[in-house]
Amino acid sequence: MSEYEGFITDIMIRIAGDIVLSENPGRSIRKWREFFEMSQAELAARIGTSPSVISDYESGRRKSPGSQFIKRVVKALVNHELERGGQKLYILSRQLGGGRFWEAIIDMRDFDRPMELSEFISGIGATLVVAPEGYVDIHGYTVVDSLKLVLDVPAHEYLKLYGGTTQRAAVFTNVRYGRSPMIAIKAMLAFTSIRPAVVVMHGVDRPDYLGIEIARRERIPLAVVNRPIDELLSALRSIAERQKVA
Repeated sequence: MSEYEGFITDIMIRIAGDIVLSENPGRSIRKWREFFEMSQAELAARIGTSPSVISDYESGRRKSPGSQFIKRVVKALVNHELERGGQKLYILSRQLGGGRFWEAIIDMRDFDRPMELSEFISGIGATLVVAPEGYVDIHGYTVVDSLKLVLDVPAHEYLKLYGGTTQRAAVFTNVRYGRSPMIAIKAMLAFTSIRPAVVVMHGVDRPDYLGIEIARRERIPLAVVNRPIDELLSALRSIAERQKVA
């Protein structure tokens, strides 16, 4: 289990424990559902039941849910929040530790279906600087403030960049000189051999020599994009929506 997976598991255990130990488990389910801003219908659809079942549990018309039902509910809530960027998980992380990493995260989403790297690069209006050595597909993305990451987050926490999949785009904003993202990736490689599918630098016309050289030596595709950050985030979220399985 990666450090990131362990972090998410800690949050799931916290939520499940709160439900199981509550004098009114249904009310606790409602509390967490509303915390993550999910409707009864959305939660029901994700766990394969009807909204009336969720309503019955929350109102106490049904007896306490079993452990498997609670597990499905918690997983659905956390996955829903990850798809929305994970900001509410950051709130919980401050209580569990590791908040410094989540302060650097701007958005993080996984795709239901992978997409080819060239399609992803085109979709966000980026330009490849270091091309891949072969076929690469993208299963999700993480957008991170590079200055906050490098200055405030210990290198061993960089593994959390991967979210639910390692085949993802690591998009770094607030890049000044075109080297800090690749230095961060190089530091991360001291803890794991896993690499992001592509690194995207936002805010520079071209990475400096050091950034390009690290990308080439580590065989990591590297791209740059300069559109306004709100447009970039909108493009990324549109891609995530298109990659959902109907």
